[in-house]
Amino acid sequence: MSTLHNYACGQWVAGADNGQQLFNAITGDVVATASSKGLDFAKMLDYARTVGGPKLRKMTFQERGLMLKALAIHLLSKKEEFYKISWATGATRIDSWVDIEGGIGNLFTYASLRRQFPNETFCYEGDVARLSKNNTFIGHHICVPKEGVAIHINAFNFPVWGMLEKIAVNWFAGVPAIVKPATVTSFLTEAVVKEIIASGIVPEGALQLICGSANGILDHVINQDVVTFTGSASTGKMLKSHPRLIEESVHFNMEADSLNCCVLGNDVTPAMPEFDIFIKEIAREITTKAGQKCTAVRRIIVPENLVEDVQIALGKRLAQTVIGDPNVEGVRMGSLAGQTQLLEVKEKVEQLSKTQKIIIGDFEKFEVKGADKQKGAFMPPIIFLNEKPFTNTDCHNIEAFGPVSTIMPYKTIDEAIELSKMGKGSLVSSIVTADDRIARMYTIGAACMHGRILVLNNECAKESTGHGSPMPMLVHGGPGRAGGGEEMGGKRGVFHYLQRTAIQGSPTTITAITGQYQQGAKQIEKDIHPFRQHFEDLEIGETLITAKHTITDADVVNFANVSGDHFYAHTDVTSLDGTIFTGRVAHGYYILSKAAGLFVNAKKGPVLLNYGIDECRFTKPVYMGSTIGVRFTCKEKIDQEKKNPEDIAKGIVKWLVDVYDETGETVAIATILTMVKKRNQD
Repeated sequence: MSTLHNYACGQWVAGADNGQQLFNAITGDVVATASSKGLDFAKMLDYARTVGGPKLRKMTFQERGLMLKALAIHLLSKKEEFYKISWATGATRIDSWVDIEGGIGNLFTYASLRRQFPNETFCYEGDVARLSKNNTFIGHHICVPKEGVAIHINAFNFPVWGMLEKIAVNWFAGVPAIVKPATVTSFLTEAVVKEIIASGIVPEGALQLICGSANGILDHVINQDVVTFTGSASTGKMLKSHPRLIEESVHFNMEADSLNCCVLGNDVTPAMPEFDIFIKEIAREITTKAGQKCTAVRRIIVPENLVEDVQIALGKRLAQTVIGDPNVEGVRMGSLAGQTQLLEVKEKVEQLSKTQKIIIGDFEKFEVKGADKQKGAFMPPIIFLNEKPFTNTDCHNIEAFGPVSTIMPYKTIDEAIELSKMGKGSLVSSIVTADDRIARMYTIGAACMHGRILVLNNECAKESTGHGSPMPMLVHGGPGRAGGGEEMGGKRGVFHYLQRTAIQGSPTTITAITGQYQQGAKQIEKDIHPFRQHFEDLEIGETLITAKHTITDADVVNFANVSGDHFYAHTDVTSLDGTIFTGRVAHGYYILSKAAGLFVNAKKGPVLLNYGIDECRFTKPVYMGSTIGVRFTCKEKIDQEKKNPEDIAKGIVKWLVDVYDETGETVAIATILTMVKKRNQD
């Protein structure tokens, strides 16, 4: 038996010897004790704000992203050590894969987001607001890291994923974290944090760990902090109403367990592949992590004429599930996280039994392979049948947080939608149907009460990540009972840790603040062509004023023949009656192509390649005889890391291509990207 350590103010601190005992969920043996006695939460918060915060905020999004990538690679190399420890939580190898490698995958995902952010310590958001007639006064939004700390209060079911999916986001945003895992499985979280700290990849002060109780920590939060909670709705509501959170207007994000549902479309028959897909999905959600997932299926909503078929098919599949020690070959379902959880689930099952009947499973009559079911926290899948779900509503209000679910019938898709909403808000719902009209009807009708909806059919089932798997690039959260919050969600998640501030001023000033060129700002003209300069030497606002070209009939005809674009407005003057055009117009893509011919420097130099176009608009018709020129301006620079020592050091440059006519009015505008070599190849 070991004593778990907390990590506070840059030091590993052992918990008290008489701390809470933590048990091996398989054998019932004591594996560790955990305590937070002696920790000064106020000092920990101050340490995060004054030590970790400034270091993270000095890093750019690119640097933070690379930090996450390096950490992910390091933790992946240690995964087998984590798998060994995870066994004691009752998890099978597959359960642990979701927790461990799923969590590490979040680090990789948020590392890759660096390509969507500027090479700055902050970012800008949205479009520029033109606030004056002559464009001398504009507005924009910048988003800077909050100068507080993210306090993550996590659930017991995912001791690794629950931590990594959150800290990946706050670190990328530039905010430090204090992690409070659920004590019962905190021995696995501690092992991962030890590797994170030992790696030296993350700045000191960016991460602290509390393995024991964190009671009292919210007394010291300030308005720059962010508190997240994952767990039961009752605990979440209690924390959410903490007076200090209200007084300081602290951002609080709650992701609560909910009564998620899976619907079988009324187009499906037992002979269709979608029926098998439905049964497999339900069985997987009931047995994975022994049903201890906030996203697990708690309500199985099926057409009334298929209730018996579903019961028989699901019963056969669950009967094949071997329960026991995950280290024993053939075992497919482990235990609950501990005896306390087992007692809680039994209590909820007893409550549910008052208004519905168990049709699959028996707490007494089940086999356990390779372990003693009296010592471990084992239980079999329990399936209820509720024949009157609109009348007997306990199944919509009581959640047994284990391998427990309820089958309920419906007559029409409208009834299925209504039943799904009776859960009062959930993290996820799914529907299995081969009819896209039914999929649309259900999705639009049920979306207001669900944070995510998975639509499964034979076309996508093989590659689907499943009902219970939230993805880093999509939001995870839900309304009502599910907590009303959201996390992850790609870029959306990052903005939870940033302060969005509107800024106003001249285009030149806003350019200087954001590091992104704004139209109308002062431009820098040099004697050297921008394509002759290396990445480091280019300046934001540096502009090339090109030579001009007069559009001719031959230009348009030749481009039509080369491109195959013979749209009437370019080639047939007799078809212009009733249109907005007063004559034949040049192709928009010809204008853009000609613009490239005007601004490109053909000789070999630092520009390696054209990387693409982000934005392009054709704002005014260009008629024969019009004369165009280009204002070619360095808009933004984004550094790129070298993939290997032999790789060329380079960066991406965004250019504003402003094509104007003889009146000086813009006729086309685009943002193009070039890959530019660095002068310094170190």
